[in-house]
Formats: sequence, C-alpha cells, structure tokens
Amino acid sequence: MTVHLLKSKIKTKNSIQITGSKSESNRLLLLKALYPEVKIENLSNSDDSQLMQKALSSNDELIDIHHAGTAMRFLTAYFSIQEGRNTILTGSSRMKERPISILVDALRDLGADIEYIENEGFPPLRIKGRPLPKSSTTLKANVSSQYISALLLIASKLKNGLELTLDGKITSVPYINMTLQLLKQIEIETKFADQKITVMPKISGVKSQSMVVESDWSSASYFYSIVALSDLGTEIQLSAYKEDSLQGDSVLSNIYKRFGVTTEYGENKIILRKSETISSEAEPINLDLSNAPDIAQTIAVTVYGLDLTCHLTGLHTLKIKETDRLVALKTELEKLGGTIEITDNSLKVLKSGTPAPNVAIDTYRDHRMALAFAPLALTRDISINDAYVVSKSYPDFWTDLQKLGITVK
Repeated sequence: MTVHLLKSKIKTKNSIQITGSKSESNRLLLLKALYPEVKIENLSNSDDSQLMQKALSSNDELIDIHHAGTAMRFLTAYFSIQEGRNTILTGSSRMKERPISILVDALRDLGADIEYIENEGFPPLRIKGRPLPKSSTTLKANVSSQYISALLLIASKLKNGLELTLDGKITSVPYINMTLQLLKQIEIETKFADQKITVMPKISGVKSQSMVVESDWSSASYFYSIVALSDLGTEIQLSAYKEDSLQGDSVLSNIYKRFGVTTEYGENKIILRKSETISSEAEPINLDLSNAPDIAQTIAVTVYGLDLTCHLTGLHTLKIKETDRLVALKTELEKLGGTIEITDNSLKVLKSGTPAPNVAIDTYRDHRMALAFAPLALTRDISINDAYVVSKSYPDFWTDLQKLGITVK
C-alpha cells in the first residue's frame, strides 16, 4: 500500500510514546529463553520482536523468521545449543541472500552441527542442537556486531563459558556493549579488553528480576529529523528515554545539534527542540557512523531536506541489510533531485537540486527507507510505496505522524 503525505506544518508542542528498543528486546527475549527467571517490561511491538518471541516459544522443526535479520543471527546460535532438537531456520527471499557464514564458522569451531540447505554461506540452515565442547574461537569483527552478540548471548550456557577473539576493526561497538551490559544486569560475569571478550559460565539459573526495555533510539531518529525540518521553537517530547542509554543510536542527541535540534533530558523522557536555523551555506558535515549505521538513512535525508552537504562513512554493513541501503539511498534521493555519491562504505550528499514534484519513494522491503523519507513531508508532498513495511520496527509510525499534525492518506 502507498501512503501519501501532504506538505504539513506540525504543531508547536507534541508528545509521543515510543515502544521499547527492538535491539534490547531481542537480546532480552533470548536471555529469557535461557533463564526463565528474567521478566521483561516495555517489550518492543515490532514485527521482528514478535517473530523472535514466536520462534523461541515454538516447538516446530521449521522456524521462519521472514525479514528479521537479528532473529536469524541470534536464533542460529540459540538453536545450536538446544540439545536433542533439530531445527530448520529459514526466512524471506532477501534473508536467503544475506551472508551468515562468519557466524556459522565460529559456531562450528565451537562444535556446533549446522548445515546449509540451499546455498553455501547463506540461510536456510539445518541445525542439530547439542552441547558445544569448545570454549574459545575467533570471529571477524568488521562485518556485523550481531554475529558477536549472538555468541555472547549463549556463551554463559557453555560448560566453560567463552573466550572470543575479535579479528579486525570492531563494528558497532555500542551494540556489543549493550549485550555485555544486559548480561551484567542478570549477574553474568564478562570482560572486554582489547580484541578479546570473555564470558563466564552460568549453567544454573539467575536471580529473578524484571528488566525494563528503554524506548527505541532508532525510532527517535525520525522525530529528530522532523524537528530539524520544522520551524524554530517546534518541540516533540518522546518517552521513555534515559540519558545513560545502552543504545548506540543515542548519539543522535549530539549529531542533531549540527541541524539546530537540542535535546533536553527529563524523567524517562527527552524533549527535542528546534533552537537554531542552519544555513544552506554551512560547512559540510562529516560523520563516522561505524558505531551507529542504522541512523545513516535518517541523517542523509535530513541533510537533503535542509539543503546541506555531508560525507557519511563507516557504512559498510548497510550493503547486507534488508536491501543495499547505500544504493537505495542514492536512487531515491536522486529521484528527488539530489546529487549523491556512494562507495562500498560511504555516502555523500552534495546538493539538493531543484525539488522534483510528485515523487513516490520505493522502500525495497526496508522499513528504514519508509521511516527515513517520511519527514520530508515537512517540505513537500511525498508518497511512500509499500508503506506498511514500517511494522518491522515501528508499527504505529503513520498514526504517530498524524498525532503531530502531518496529513497522511
């Protein structure tokens, strides 16, 4: 379905409640499956978290996680240690194009029994669960932090824990730290020094406790973009957030100062405020997003909407997401009249150009394409094709835009 957004001016003061972080939720769901004493509050209502929850509660041999990349990585590790259980783990056609050999090789090195059913190096997988005898392995660290987190989440259930050596530059360190912090909160001992992570075994249960999931900072990024494209004095209050967040995307609060947006922290909330108008003659914005690549699309669209220029680097993981996000960004921003350059790990927005009328943005089955381009409704009429792909991470998004005063048809 296509959603049509008419050029709108949002209300001066607004308030939005955002569901729990998908990243935290999926980690905690797996930990809860390993340690039932863990209770979870403010769980994400995203498709990905619902698929993760369904997979972990299913006794079926065939587990289909559709487009949920995090679930594919985490569940590959999880099912490999489910003694006596045979699992076929599959997903959408795009999921079958997303590489997983780095994780599978590490699990096999630890003793896992995993086979490729169709193409070598890609899902679907046949996994025969059994105890993993080894306690140390090496994994390439420059592709996806989800491979690392998948191993860390099951590590305490290995007889001797895990010593994981990381080979190469580590990608998305905040996501690794998030995993380690959640392990620490349920009293699993870990150590992260240089290129080595150690997780101590905890075969028995953990202390009964309730874990509250902070709201999703990736979802907050779209409201940062909306405020940046709005009039001076515009405010949006978002809950529930905290200043000492575990989420790497919380760097938004610093990045969006460059776009005239300030962040005020309150009790379990943040207030975004348009405090400054940024001239299109401003210096080019250079950002290394290797620790927060999921906000690259939002930032690129904001830069385009403000008629600024930028150079974003550290984006090599975007090529293996729901789509090749670098190519998709270039294609769709150029439809709008922008001039864009990309490499395998970077993107430049050089100029906005003359806005093209009546543009429909293609989303390539990627929720973040729909979410990132929607704020342009503050500057023009725009259409979003396959708009309900947003349910993967933010099912209430179009309703929340209407609450702000944006006309959604």
